[in-house]
Amino acid sequence: MKLTDLRGILHYIPQFREKTFILAVDGVIVTDESFANILLDVAVLRSLNIRVVLVHGAAEQIRQLAEKESIQASNLDGTGVTDAPTLQLAINAANRLTHEILQGLSANDLRAASTNAIVAHPLGIIHGVDRLFTGKVERVDTELLQTLLNLGVVPVVSPLGFDGEGKTYRANSDDVALAVAEALKATKLIFITDQEGLRYKDDVIRHMLVDDLRKLVQSADGGFSTTEMFSKASHAVAAFAAGVQRVHIIHGRDDEGLLAEVFSNEGIGTLIYANEYEQIRPARKKDIRAIKRLTKKAVEADELVRRTRAEIEKNLADYYIFEIDRNPVACVALQVYAGEQKGELASLYVDTSHENQGIGRKLIQFVENKARETGLAELIALSTQTFSYFQTKGGFEEGTPDDLPPERREKYDQSGRNSKVLVKRLKR
Repeated sequence: MKLTDLRGILHYIPQFREKTFILAVDGVIVTDESFANILLDVAVLRSLNIRVVLVHGAAEQIRQLAEKESIQASNLDGTGVTDAPTLQLAINAANRLTHEILQGLSANDLRAASTNAIVAHPLGIIHGVDRLFTGKVERVDTELLQTLLNLGVVPVVSPLGFDGEGKTYRANSDDVALAVAEALKATKLIFITDQEGLRYKDDVIRHMLVDDLRKLVQSADGGFSTTEMFSKASHAVAAFAAGVQRVHIIHGRDDEGLLAEVFSNEGIGTLIYANEYEQIRPARKKDIRAIKRLTKKAVEADELVRRTRAEIEKNLADYYIFEIDRNPVACVALQVYAGEQKGELASLYVDTSHENQGIGRKLIQFVENKARETGLAELIALSTQTFSYFQTKGGFEEGTPDDLPPERREKYDQSGRNSKVLVKRLKR
């Protein structure tokens, strides 16, 4: 692990300490050999005083049991009709999976407990069809789960619910995870699946505002790759209405995938967020160190002009920071030549771990908008190595040193860098 990786992790620990994460693990992942790595990640989370509840599905195991016993399962995921034989399959599969999870957690020196914290009642008759033993979550025994969490115990919750008369119902594990997240006021709901993230029209969504995801869910255009993906998307939307701050969908077979998703800005799967996960803001004095760190490699490669701390501090009002979860990952500056109605886009740099995510284009557009607000008619940029980026992504055209304001032309001639001059006329 690099020192910078450790610093990245340390950035998040104060935010998550004593917070509750709900891990909703699909059954197909629980029996995969990679699940041992997930349990090891859970041990790391617990060592950092992060409270973890593990909710698991069982659809794949029900399918396998049905095939083995030559039984036609009436439903696999707990959303359709659950007849008596299928209920028994669900009970057998869920109990076996819970046992395997408890075994795995014990191997990582973690205390855990199987719970009957889900109180359910029959889903009933829908569109004239009796769903029989399919259940709907009525409430979550929050006191039981909180007691276990306070004792440092990891609650393991299966996709089974129980009523006051001792009857058992098959529940959808996504429903259960959502209900538990709402009841415990969880900070994160993390779906661990056999997909690399939330896939929509053949593309994996890396991060998205919940309002935008809600529109996709409501569009009913069939864009989600599977019914399982649609379920994750719709439950993610519902989670924010329930007060959850972040929802993640990650691939359970990625080594250290859980930690990579939780403790890095870029993550490895899909992040759905409601507040400003990303934002561009004016730089503050405390950001000078981050600006120096961000631009260090570009300065060493002669992409950017070397600027001292004093120079940055003197012109700090020109700088803007692009941050993800309050962590600076890119910067840019706009120097205004008011008498010339021109502005210079400078010090544009994106951390290598966040390249190819459109951040550079966002910063260029931001500077353009600021330039227009200031009443500028033209934006210039100087580049030695990335001029093609400004032309193809930013809409700049190649100019000449004569396009520079007199005071900037003097510095240009003195530098000897022979940078290309790029110009963009701004439409009002």
